[in-house]
Amino acid sequence: MCRGLESLPITCLERAKELKALFGSLLQKSDHSITGQSKKNDKLRLNVDEPLKWKESFDKLLSSQNGLCLFRAFLVSEFSEENIAFYLACEDYQTTKPSKLATKAKKIYDEFIGSDAPREVNLDHVTKAITKENMEHPRQSCFELAQAKIYNLMEKDCYPRFLKSSIYVEVSRKAKTA
Repeated sequence: MCRGLESLPITCLERAKELKALFGSLLQKSDHSITGQSKKNDKLRLNVDEPLKWKESFDKLLSSQNGLCLFRAFLVSEFSEENIAFYLACEDYQTTKPSKLATKAKKIYDEFIGSDAPREVNLDHVTKAITKENMEHPRQSCFELAQAKIYNLMEKDCYPRFLKSSIYVEVSRKAKTA
């Protein structure tokens, strides 16, 4: 079911590696921001206060591109990356043009919810049944219940583990001392 690190988009893996390297040199920087080069030649700007804000709420972590990449890399290491992948697929689905809803809904359902889904997320039977029923007439809200359940799972289970993880503890410690 889990494909490990290779299932993580290469850009996210690169960003997580950059973040780890940049945070490693955090104490050596004096201007309270870090600049690094990514593969696409765009600047990675990271405020040293950013990791501390991730601890304030799960929403703040998800709204930070750097935080999201680090959290996603953490979930890969915990073999539960399918949760954030499903959540992000649902976020993307909500902005889909009505003409493409059915195709995209089927793809999401088959990948994350169906009985033989390769990246099946942990949903109760009732939520799966409601989502399957919503698939008959796909709307932008057809995954709302399932997405909310996975969000709550990540917020109550994965997020606290992330905050206790060695990578986050190290990053936040370095940010505090910068």
